[in-house]
Amino acid sequence: MNSKIWHVARKELAAYFSSPVAFIFLGTFLFINLFIFFWVETFFARNIADVRPLFEWMPVLLIFLVSSLTMRMWSEERRMGTLEFLLTLPVNTLDLVLGKFVACMTLVVIALLLTLPLPVTVSFLGNLDWGPVIGGYIATIFLAAAYVSIGLYVSARSDNQIVSLIGTFIICGIFYGVGSDAISSLFGTKGAEILKLIGTGSRFESITRGVIDIRDIYYYLSLVGIFFTLNIYSLEKLKWSEEKSHSSHKRWRNATLLMILNFALANVWLTPVYSLRADMTQGGIYSISDATRNYLNQLQEPLLIRGYFSAKTHPLLAPLVPQLRDLIREYEIAGHGKVRAEFVDPREDPKLEEEAAQKYNIKPVPFQVADKYQASLVNSYFDIVVQYGDKFEVLNFRDLIDLYVRSEDDINVELRNPEYDITRAIKKVLYGFQSTENLFASLKKPVTFIGYVSDDSKLPEALREFRIKLQDELTRLTKIGGDKFDVEFVDPDANGGKAAKEIMEKYGFQPMVAGLLDPNQFYFYMILKSGEQVLQIPLPADLDAAGARRSIEAGLKRFSHGFLKTVGVYAPPVPTPPNPMMARFMPPGKTFNLLKEKLQENFTVDSVDLKNGVVPEDVDVLLLLSPEGLDQKQLFAVDQFLMKGGTVILSTAPFHITQTRQNISAEDKKSGLEDWLKHNGITFEKKLILDPQNESYPVPIRHKVGAFTVEEIKLIRYPFFVDVRGEGLNRDNMITSGITQVTINWPSPLKLKKDNKHKITWLLKSSPKSIATTSTQIKPDFQLYPELGFPMLGEEKARVIGGIVEGSFESFFKGKKSPLLEEKKPEENKKDDQKQDKKEKKPVITGVIDKSPDSARIIVYASNEFLADATLRISATKGTNRFINSLQLMENTLDWSVEDRGLLSIRNRGHFTRTLKPLEKSEQMFWEYLNYAMALAGLLIVFGIYRTSRNNVVSRYQQILQPQGA
Repeated sequence: MNSKIWHVARKELAAYFSSPVAFIFLGTFLFINLFIFFWVETFFARNIADVRPLFEWMPVLLIFLVSSLTMRMWSEERRMGTLEFLLTLPVNTLDLVLGKFVACMTLVVIALLLTLPLPVTVSFLGNLDWGPVIGGYIATIFLAAAYVSIGLYVSARSDNQIVSLIGTFIICGIFYGVGSDAISSLFGTKGAEILKLIGTGSRFESITRGVIDIRDIYYYLSLVGIFFTLNIYSLEKLKWSEEKSHSSHKRWRNATLLMILNFALANVWLTPVYSLRADMTQGGIYSISDATRNYLNQLQEPLLIRGYFSAKTHPLLAPLVPQLRDLIREYEIAGHGKVRAEFVDPREDPKLEEEAAQKYNIKPVPFQVADKYQASLVNSYFDIVVQYGDKFEVLNFRDLIDLYVRSEDDINVELRNPEYDITRAIKKVLYGFQSTENLFASLKKPVTFIGYVSDDSKLPEALREFRIKLQDELTRLTKIGGDKFDVEFVDPDANGGKAAKEIMEKYGFQPMVAGLLDPNQFYFYMILKSGEQVLQIPLPADLDAAGARRSIEAGLKRFSHGFLKTVGVYAPPVPTPPNPMMARFMPPGKTFNLLKEKLQENFTVDSVDLKNGVVPEDVDVLLLLSPEGLDQKQLFAVDQFLMKGGTVILSTAPFHITQTRQNISAEDKKSGLEDWLKHNGITFEKKLILDPQNESYPVPIRHKVGAFTVEEIKLIRYPFFVDVRGEGLNRDNMITSGITQVTINWPSPLKLKKDNKHKITWLLKSSPKSIATTSTQIKPDFQLYPELGFPMLGEEKARVIGGIVEGSFESFFKGKKSPLLEEKKPEENKKDDQKQDKKEKKPVITGVIDKSPDSARIIVYASNEFLADATLRISATKGTNRFINSLQLMENTLDWSVEDRGLLSIRNRGHFTRTLKPLEKSEQMFWEYLNYAMALAGLLIVFGIYRTSRNNVVSRYQQILQPQGA
């Protein structure tokens, strides 16, 4: 730094610190920020691990503080008559201005450094994203620089400090006000966007998101440049003679005007520049990721992304429109000509409005808005259409935003995860548009169909007919696939049954039979093989050509990328009361509609009941949600799906929870899978886990008020809602590596047996202080146990509540007859005989596969409840989005299972999903008062540094003034 600039700055700082002004400024700044953080924004009740409350008020707070800081800078010089002395010194006017600017900014930076304990505290209490924190401090420094430059100019224009204070306050207030929601919402979307480009507060919000955009940075620098220029010009004018005008004066005026115009117009020139920015958020929330670029590179035809945004919309949605526009334009750039971005207002074009309604079913949404004089309804559009070929997906405002509701008048609205939402829509239309030809094009290696089929003389008539249909279908696929698809048939009984022994040892294929009493044995197994990867193709239920096509194409899709995968979901049937009038007195059945709706965004979801003993041939992953009372046929379907190399995902535990408004209870539950899971090395302790690290639960609490009993719903810490975070999440596995926190409700300890055949991976663990209890008393009793409502007795340790077992499994039905061949009861046989004349009876063709390939997996989450609608709604009613993490956990599990992991890296983002660790009130008070103490300590440290520096200066001057030899 120029020594003259630093000399001026040091003089001003010395003047500040020699009086209480500097410490009043720093103390006031800290007091207001801490008061806002802990009291106004109620940090702990807000329960979000960020420092947004610190920066939300900063644009307004700095107006007051900077106005008081700069009011004396030049006004005092003019009033005391020292300005003329300064201007006659051999110091450039620019150096004088910069010196005073550096002095003010030094105080601001010191004040900001004293607030650092706040984000450090939050990082200890939750998973803090440091990107927005760094962005917030950068934005504050640049905003303060703009305000200081304004304050210095105003101070140079008056010798009255009060006039300077008021003038600075008004000008800074105008720059902030024009971009505020209160003003910009009066001018429609386009007008609001222009005003927000001028407003200091709106630019500030853009940077505090964690995105450093050159346009925002330059905006503040341009304000600094403009008011620096005006400041220098106003000081230079004081040197001029008032009696005579010189040509140099005109040159100064013209140069000043030219500088101001250049600073201002450069903002217009930079407006269309979208790429010069740095996204500092964790995971790059606001940038195009490699996963998105990978999907865009798969495009074979033009992709249209069209935004439907009304000129006038809800004030909370209006600031989000520019963010979406910038992001969609980035998609267009990343698409290298394959992506077309459009933005329309259907209100301005009736044809577009008609197309939106008829083709995409997009209609305006009525929002209630209020101004100074009245409340009214505005019908507006806030939708995005992603279209590829004849496939399209529509994203409305509910799909795109996150809400955080603290009260009726305090609602925060942010874009939830815009890149993920748009990219998953692109993936869905891209994969949904693929044809069989594209299927073979996406194969990385050639695939061979191998049919292990006995001679026709041994096959039942139905299979002989099916073989003809199968060969026709294989011929068709061979023509389409070319050198990427080959067909081979092997008779296992040939050469003395050599092939039969090989497939028995390698794949566990046993001979099939057509009926329990039919002695004829035969083989009819189909596999697809690509390199070392082997996949068994199931026999279609109807034994027709369409079934053969579905089975083979479903198998080919497992080897390729670019197709929607199918998830077979089993959930217990909702009980139907015998008397409809008694329905409201019965406990509600368990439903999983929220989960299914979420999964349908990225998968084809089929509900399966497994009663016929077979998993549908097009199912890629089997998901069992709270299974109950599965019979042998259903168990056989699950077992054989695993034996074919499939992935079975379970949400199950030994206990069933019944929730009503009056009571909550736990009961033993038999899923029908206990022996099968034990056979595969998976067991549950018949206990429930209680964890002091937990999520709250709304519980009815009764207390007496006089002669009356009043029931209130209160949020209590509930140990059975295990809050899994930090070390409880396996960071080495992609399923859980990106999740910050997930709540597992009423879990049981999970035991995964280690052996040489299987790879064991834990996914979720309770905290090291958790215990397990055999008691089924899950309603808290705060009279006996005031702290948590339950006795926390037992061994404290972390317990696994989610894990993976993968490898080659041995069938539970090995050496047993297929349950599909069970003899029917006499009365069932009579009914079949009566129907036989009406409809030809289909043969039951079945066999038992004894062994699975290494690709088979079982993934278990030890809870029946954490994905149920009732449980998710409990979390949603508390005004947080923590329940979304449970849904994302299952989405991650499915993506990992089907090895389509493109969205895994960008899914686990969100503004309101980073919550604080559960804290007792005493702990909250400790952290709050610790911050007060650190703020005071920071002020004392600054005072100590000042005193030490001042004493050194005084000592140095004393040595200089001391007579020699004294």
